[in-house]
Amino acid sequence: MKKQNSKYMKITASVICTALLFACSNDSENPTATNDTSANIENVSTTGSQEIASVISKKVTYSDEDFYEVWEKATAIQLNGNDASFKGDGEVVIDKSNITIKSSGVYTIEGKLDDGQIIVDAEDDGIVRLVLNGVEITSSTSSAIYVKQAKKTVVSLEEGTENHLSDGTTYVYEDSEEDEPNAALFSKDDLTINGSGKLVVNGNYNNGITSKDQLKITGGTIQINSDNNGLNGRDLLAIKEGTISIEAGGDGMKSTNDKDASKGIIAIEGGSFDITAAEDGIQAETSLLIADGDFKISSGGGSPEKITNTETKPPSLGEMEASTTEASSDTPSAKGLKATEEVAIGGGSFTLDSLDDAIHSDNSITITGGDLNVATGDDGIHADTSILIKGGNIDITKSNEGIESDAITISDGKIHVKAVDDGINISGGDDKTDTSTEQTEAKEHLLSLNGGYVYVDSAGDGLDSNGSISMTGGTVIVNGPTNNGNGALDYDENFEISGGVLIAAGSSGMAMATSDNSSQNTILMSYPGTQSARTTLHLKDSDGNTIVTFAPEKDYQSVVISSPNLTKDASYTLYSGGTTSGKENDGLFGDGDYQGGTKVVEFTISDTVTWLDESGITTAKNSGPGGMGGPGGMGAPEDGEPHGNGNKEEMFPNLDEETSAKVKSIMDQRREGTITEEEAQKQLDELGVEMPQRRDPKIQDDQKK
Repeated sequence: MKKQNSKYMKITASVICTALLFACSNDSENPTATNDTSANIENVSTTGSQEIASVISKKVTYSDEDFYEVWEKATAIQLNGNDASFKGDGEVVIDKSNITIKSSGVYTIEGKLDDGQIIVDAEDDGIVRLVLNGVEITSSTSSAIYVKQAKKTVVSLEEGTENHLSDGTTYVYEDSEEDEPNAALFSKDDLTINGSGKLVVNGNYNNGITSKDQLKITGGTIQINSDNNGLNGRDLLAIKEGTISIEAGGDGMKSTNDKDASKGIIAIEGGSFDITAAEDGIQAETSLLIADGDFKISSGGGSPEKITNTETKPPSLGEMEASTTEASSDTPSAKGLKATEEVAIGGGSFTLDSLDDAIHSDNSITITGGDLNVATGDDGIHADTSILIKGGNIDITKSNEGIESDAITISDGKIHVKAVDDGINISGGDDKTDTSTEQTEAKEHLLSLNGGYVYVDSAGDGLDSNGSISMTGGTVIVNGPTNNGNGALDYDENFEISGGVLIAAGSSGMAMATSDNSSQNTILMSYPGTQSARTTLHLKDSDGNTIVTFAPEKDYQSVVISSPNLTKDASYTLYSGGTTSGKENDGLFGDGDYQGGTKVVEFTISDTVTWLDESGITTAKNSGPGGMGGPGGMGAPEDGEPHGNGNKEEMFPNLDEETSAKVKSIMDQRREGTITEEEAQKQLDELGVEMPQRRDPKIQDDQKK
């Protein structure tokens, strides 16, 4: 089901209505789906076919000093409540409770500072290393540790120690125009944290830990409680190892450089992360690259207990013309993992519980491995341009829409999706509203299913494409909608299948099969009445070989089956009910002894797509205007013959030819401008014709940004 704003944007009603009811002037052939888009998806991302760890190694360089080293010669700084002392060769200036380090070198710090600050203002080009050896530093007016100037600062957490940094709720700046520092631990230059000790940071003013350049973490236990962002690396946030827990009033972890496309990266190769964020869990300004790690992330308070389907009644013609201001534009983003350019996941364990999208990219997402458990109030995985899944175990237990983008390729992995709207959706994935027909038509919308295992349980469309679907391999199981306003399969152009096993059960009102230009055969069975959930269906050939034994999870009235074992001129029998000794997985049974079922229909395959009912082979039902059975799912073709697009079942069986002709005339007049929208609406009302509850795919949900 196509997405729509909670308030409708300004759209020309005649364009939408005509597309919904007729597609009258388009009798061109449907394009054939190809895997060109599938092949090109890897070129969209910076990851491509590379391993994520390899990509990170090219973008992030660690030096020897980034890792903990045993120190020998150091300047010792002792904190004594309201003052401090030091011993050693380092250049240190002490002004009561303000300690300034003026040169590079190793400095050990221990003790307590009640209301003061450590300032690094090195005048040479060396590295400053601060060894926290059991400290508690509190500042009521600024950062606890402020790196004002240094080529690089390394903070080492000494083994067996616990260190505390806290800043004030308000800062006092020398210049009222200044806004830095703004974190309990703040560095204007490169900052690295290493060691095996513990660091507790209370960012009461704004952020917990911030570097204006690169922030690297290679070890330690870090606990952050921040008013705004927890960890903030402007140019780079790179984590090799560590145990990190964050409670943030803003984003949990963040990079912010939006001026240089080669920066603003977050790269994670390992570690343990427990993040609770009011806004985004992890947000990269450009790329978010994760090779490994254990992640538990809650954003925006987590997913709601119950998701209300965002599908609403379509606007009246007058409402379409009205321009409204989106109140949601100021709503904070509350996504789990987010990046502007790319999210790439190569491994790790993820538990994501988000109010907004669990995984989101304004461009592309690549997943090659990992175990992902996702609960979200919006999309499970959303990318504006493309999604490539080449491996991993993905379990989307709660979502509005499961997986959504302009182009999606699944070549491997195990995927489970539960959605209150569409399961997998090719919808012109850009969240920004764009009513430009030229821009939409310039994109190729394709769902490519080339391997792996996909299971979908959706209240909306199971597989939904505003373009085409291509399937060459793998196993796809769909438990689709029970309402007749949606279908287990829904596509606008073409569904070409040449391999794999497809089973899609759902309602019959908008049921679609695969396209008749496919090289693999398909059957679509429509039952005379609703079949109860868990009612087994069993398909076997004339030799008694099992093709499919399946028990849909929900009530159903139609089922699509496509398998390499369905061959032309062969005979098959479909049974209902009964039991089997085969092992079950997601309702699909393995080989076993089937018995006790009732024969529903016996048939011989003669065409690529075989349409069945209880009487045997039938013809594909062709809808009139508003029946949404023609090209693009938007009405009957002018020649009256079904195209190779799956032919949606009739949605308005009581709309006779005379009424259809009147409706068409009304919409033609409105499109030509000879009558107003109000006049068209009034005439439709007089005919008793309701608009079909379909939405323009170009209308998108602005809340996502």
